[in-house]
Parts: sequence; C-alpha cells; structure tokens
Amino acid sequence: MPNELVLASGSSIRAQLLRDAQVPFIVAPAKIDESSIRAGMEAEDAIPRDIADTLAEMKARKASGKAPGRLVLGCDQVLAVDRKVLGKPDTPQELREQLELLRNRKHQLLSAAVLYKDGEPKWRHVSTARLTMRDFSDGFLDDYIARNWDSVRHCVGGYKLEEEGVRLFARIEGDYFTILGLPLLELLNYLAISGEIES
Repeated sequence: MPNELVLASGSSIRAQLLRDAQVPFIVAPAKIDESSIRAGMEAEDAIPRDIADTLAEMKARKASGKAPGRLVLGCDQVLAVDRKVLGKPDTPQELREQLELLRNRKHQLLSAAVLYKDGEPKWRHVSTARLTMRDFSDGFLDDYIARNWDSVRHCVGGYKLEEEGVRLFARIEGDYFTILGLPLLELLNYLAISGEIES
C-alpha cells in the first residue's frame, strides 16, 4: 500500500487479522459514544444491519478527519437475537443474562466495515453469521463465566469462538472472520481490486 491503512479500532483481534494477512496498517482508534448511538437507533426501530453499518461509518469518518490522504477502516459488530441488539456485558451477571437469553437459540453476528478517505466513503460491507447455542447446563454456564470473564468482558455476546466460547455452540453458519468481527475476505478483495495491495 502506498500509505499504511489506518485502523480506527482498538480491537486486538482485528489488528491480528490484518497483521496475519500482511496488510500494512497503523492503529488510531476513533472514540464515539456507541451506547448512545445504538440506543437512539434502536428507539427509531433501526434494523441491526444498519446499526452495525452506521457505527462503523462514524468511526471511519471521525478517524479520517485526522488522517488526510489515508485510507481509514472503521469496524463494528452487532449481535442480534430476533430484533433485539445485545452489547458488551458490563458485569458477570449481565453476561449470565445474555447467555441465558441466547441458550438453545439462534442469533446473528453482523460485522460491518467501512473505508473512508479524506472524509468521503469509499467502500462498505456488512457480513452476517448465524450461530446456534446449545442447551448447556446452569453448572457449565457458571463455570464458563468464572473461567472466562476477564477474556470475554469486551466481546459482543460474551464469548470468543477462538477460545472456550466454541463449547457454547451447536451450529455455526457463516464466515469465521465475520464472527471475529471483520469481513476480511471482502476487505482484501476490495484492497486488491483498487490497487491498494498487491494482487
């Protein structure tokens, strides 16, 4: 890339995915009030896909203002069960309530990515994965939370598929990278087609 990509996210897993794919980038997280924006959109009956896309765009736009001439990547992930959107759990009790809601049910993870350059949108994509949790026992749930709280407290849904969280699931449909929070294949295809990375 002529210039390194600017990743407007503090997510260590998104950074690792880009690093593993040999995409040169720098990290410059954009601070926005995600909770207020999400709550406002939910109050207006926005669909989960639009919430994820809007949050990703707001991060990219904000960071783009501080990175002239650079391609800026904003990302967000939303978990939807029916039309209810879940955020990151604030306490172990909230994590328990979320996992009880998701137990033995299907939910969606929507991962949005938006690229901006010089304050203008250049590309966007939202990928969806569908996951079904198994009917795990209360005892397993208690032990899972005790073992994993520190690791999953900043994760939508309160699990990491790449860790013990995989044991919560009966079925997974969709792209692995989407589940991790970045539609990586679609992003790499765009960067290659647009000449930003070697193809």
